[in-house]
Amino acid sequence: MPRGKTQHDLELSLQDDSPVPLYLRVKQMISQKIYEGTWAVNKKIPSESELVNLLGCSRMTVNRALRELTTEGLLVRIQGVGSFVAEGQGRTALFQINNIADEIIARNHKHHAEVLVLEQIQANPEQSLLMQVREGQKLFHSIIVHYENNVPVQIEDRLVDPNIISDYLSQDFTKITPNAYLMSKAPATEGEHVVTAIQAAAQECKWLKINKTEPCLLIRRRTWSNKQLISSARLIYPGSRYYLEGKFTP
Repeated sequence: MPRGKTQHDLELSLQDDSPVPLYLRVKQMISQKIYEGTWAVNKKIPSESELVNLLGCSRMTVNRALRELTTEGLLVRIQGVGSFVAEGQGRTALFQINNIADEIIARNHKHHAEVLVLEQIQANPEQSLLMQVREGQKLFHSIIVHYENNVPVQIEDRLVDPNIISDYLSQDFTKITPNAYLMSKAPATEGEHVVTAIQAAAQECKWLKINKTEPCLLIRRRTWSNKQLISSARLIYPGSRYYLEGKFTP
């Protein structure tokens, strides 16, 4: 185990009444350590045996978590050596629910976020359809601009169900991204992506510091945790600064 790491660094809450499968909680703990920068790109993480001992989980549970994180591209496993935090690439994943801060940091670039809106609203007709709630129901709403090396690369316009994530508005999203926070509270078990090409609205162009004629990529992403719809987000990328990649097996 790397020098300086303690059992506290790997603390995992295993509530007996949690509906989230144990392997997903192990996955989220590992992902969170990476997102926070505790385990840096190209660095070896604790071994499977160390995780079993520290977390009190079965080897099968830890192995499944590591296998899935490897398939998702967050880890690289080398037979007989161990698991390492994977390097990122200059793109964002189309078929995965990734954290933009992790993608940027993995490229050895600097990420920071500017919180523009963090509020409670009442769902309008469009929002009620997106979040599958009654019109007028309370929702949490945030708008955040993410920067890579001080260049704006994403607008994140997000709705969150306060009945599931009650303390969303009290978070400091300059220190943790909504993605990482929501995954720590309710790990995603299902996701939906809809991708379109758009021209951003005038205010969005100002936030992204782009010309109003520049094409942008829009991902509409909804995520569920154990059949509960947690969040709906509009993610806008300047077309000149990002591209999307997806891998699939026919």
